[in-house]
Amino acid sequence: MDHLKDRRGAACSGASRHAIDLYDRALAEFQCYRFDPVSTVNGALAESPQFTMGHLLHAYLHLTSTEPPALAIARASIERAKQLPAGAREQRHIGAAESLAAGEYARACDRLDDILLEDPLDALALQVAHLYDFYRGDARSLRDRPARVLAQWSNGVPGYHAVLGMHAFGLEECGAYGRAEERARRALELEPFDGWAHHAIAHCFEMQGRREDGLRLMAEREPYWTADSFFALHNWWHRALYHLGLDQVGEVLALYDAQIRGKRSQVVLELIDASAMLWRLMLRGVDVGARWQELADAWQPMVDGSFYAFNDLHALMAFVGAGRWPLVDARIAALEAWLGREGSNRAMTREVGLPLALGFAAFGRGRFKEAAERLRPVRAIAYRFGGSHAQRDIIDLTLLEAARRGDNAVLARAIESERAALRLAA
Repeated sequence: MDHLKDRRGAACSGASRHAIDLYDRALAEFQCYRFDPVSTVNGALAESPQFTMGHLLHAYLHLTSTEPPALAIARASIERAKQLPAGAREQRHIGAAESLAAGEYARACDRLDDILLEDPLDALALQVAHLYDFYRGDARSLRDRPARVLAQWSNGVPGYHAVLGMHAFGLEECGAYGRAEERARRALELEPFDGWAHHAIAHCFEMQGRREDGLRLMAEREPYWTADSFFALHNWWHRALYHLGLDQVGEVLALYDAQIRGKRSQVVLELIDASAMLWRLMLRGVDVGARWQELADAWQPMVDGSFYAFNDLHALMAFVGAGRWPLVDARIAALEAWLGREGSNRAMTREVGLPLALGFAAFGRGRFKEAAERLRPVRAIAYRFGGSHAQRDIIDLTLLEAARRGDNAVLARAIESERAALRLAA
């Protein structure tokens, strides 16, 4: 039986033409981090309930959110897809989604890469693999996975901008800032609303210390990276980070109140940005008032659950900042419970997440010598629990402040020298 095809020529089992059009629109929204791709793909499934790739896109959207409650929704979508007709490509996607749902992130990325070897234009496989490369802190794959398929893409292939934007971010995470900026600007020429490409440039400027350039660009392009974007808050975080680097604390607090926590979001990825910004302010001795308490309230429903060690650390930051020590202890206990489980998060937790949590908790309790002793061995392998260089910089900042407050002038001077040299070399 012949199947209808999506915009890049991949066969779609169980779908009408209208359902595939909605699927393509949902994927385009996912690539730009705009509108509501879950609602859009739900429309495709309402039109064609047996649309195998529609169910898989629905699963991937929930898996990549890193929200613990979304896991059950994703698994239900995967089970539905397994009951439907599926070609070879669709079967491979089912296998990749199952690996993600089982917490086997590296295996899932390998399976997605197998799909891309057969079909370099599989935009969904690339999009999901790129996000999990980010969640795993795999800078080389962030750069090289898009590079492996790039020659097969061109202006005439829908979504080309997204491949350029992904490659730009990978280049940035590997320190190739000039090439990264060039790639990202090309992506924005093709699609001005590409939130990930804006994000790649924001990282380039942060890592090079070009904060005034970053503020100018973000201001000039604000209508594009904020319009109907579910990624806008993270780009607001980058804008606040520029102000913080320029010691403009008043601007940082204003952006925190109006944008970062303006809507009191319960989205985990947005709570992470709030924790990261308040912690940086705390390290500088800034009085943030009741902001820690509000943020700890937002994190509290997730205190006993665990899904991804990077998120868990940011929840703990909020509890430490608010001085809620029973919640800090509960968060650490939840991390310890992961050590008896299987999957990628077990290794992330054992090697990085739990040691950092213990270090950050020690810092919050004023045990600065202990904090430095726990954080120092982890900093070289911290990439293993995901995030970007800019996000993980909070580890070095905390270690530096622990050294200062713990009267370890030798360690503090060494880290200060290291950071100065990195900025000069950027």
